[in-house]
Amino acid sequence: MKSVICIAGLLSALAAGTAAAQTPSPDTSLIGAVVSGKPILEARLRYEGVDQANFTRSAEALTLRSRIGWETKAWSGLSGLIEIENVSHADGRFNDTVNRKTLYPGVNDPDVTELNRLQLAWAPSRDVQMVVGRQRLTLDDQRFISYSNWRQDEQTFDAAWLDARHGAFSATYVYIAKANRTLAQSADYTSASHVLNAYYTASPALKLEGFVYALDLKQAPAASTQTLGLKATGQFKAGVFKLAYAAAWANQTDYASNPAHYRVPYAMGELAASWSLYTAKLNYESLGSDGRRGFATPLASLHGFQGWADAFTTTPARGVDDLNLSLTANPPVKLPYLSQVQLMARHHDFTYAQGSGSLGTEWNFGAQGAVTPHLTALIDYADYHGVAAVPGRRKLWLQLEYRY
Repeated sequence: MKSVICIAGLLSALAAGTAAAQTPSPDTSLIGAVVSGKPILEARLRYEGVDQANFTRSAEALTLRSRIGWETKAWSGLSGLIEIENVSHADGRFNDTVNRKTLYPGVNDPDVTELNRLQLAWAPSRDVQMVVGRQRLTLDDQRFISYSNWRQDEQTFDAAWLDARHGAFSATYVYIAKANRTLAQSADYTSASHVLNAYYTASPALKLEGFVYALDLKQAPAASTQTLGLKATGQFKAGVFKLAYAAAWANQTDYASNPAHYRVPYAMGELAASWSLYTAKLNYESLGSDGRRGFATPLASLHGFQGWADAFTTTPARGVDDLNLSLTANPPVKLPYLSQVQLMARHHDFTYAQGSGSLGTEWNFGAQGAVTPHLTALIDYADYHGVAAVPGRRKLWLQLEYRY
């Protein structure tokens, strides 16, 4: 952990040096920057239906997420933001994790009204940015730290965030004091966690990353982990194709007050090819195990990984390997009330990371498009064919989202 703190100090020194070298010209009025800001107005109406093998009843949830807030313009590099969020539901035939309706499958969208974001940002130069307060965090591809926007009550963080860059080098350091999770306030984690991502961009064909996620979660000591890893990504053209790749490796150990002592691996490889209006992607991801415990991602965005059915929100003790293939199409539809259409299909094949054995298969199908410049519509479907240890389930989502 001392190494993380030392690197954070180097980042602070780089930020101070860059700020001194490039002092921005102040805006004319602080009050003007606040008054001439822009409102935040959002609403997301969603139907979610769940049919799960180990329940005799199906779940149906009609939920509405509303947000209202204000974001100021910049003044001498400073800007502020406040946002209130409310989640409410009209149909209660589902288990939202706090309503005690355990005869129904889970739809993890409890009623809540809360301060979603309250942050102060400072950008003293183009190469340095800082944010303090309650904020969203989107690090790398969201596999380890994310705001989990898929759930109605998104995950935000009480944190201090610093981003600095110099030439081909860049780095992000975050101190997390609290994780405001997706299950309302009763499930939040107080924290003393450190996050560091460092990048070197050699060319579009090669970007290298090293990362450290040292998570100290007071309400979940068993999920307190330290993850160290490396990642390489890049893209290039080959004739009519645009090719992209990604590869990552990480090692996770117990951290802080975690009562266990263990070491488990993580590996990921991905190849993608885009041509015309289509993209095909082949991905393999392994959340490893030592036979007693699987690789954990307690602050990640889970829905976008390992299948939309969310069968593996907790990694099995023997870990899980996921081999998946997806195809995305963007047909050139331009109708009066439908544009920017995207269609997607993906197939997952799950197996245990340690030892042999299937963990089932899953199909995902999705379609979304813009109804107006501010209103989008979405239809998603997931069909997970499970095994004895992980029951099968089918889920359907119908959604309308408005953003001002």
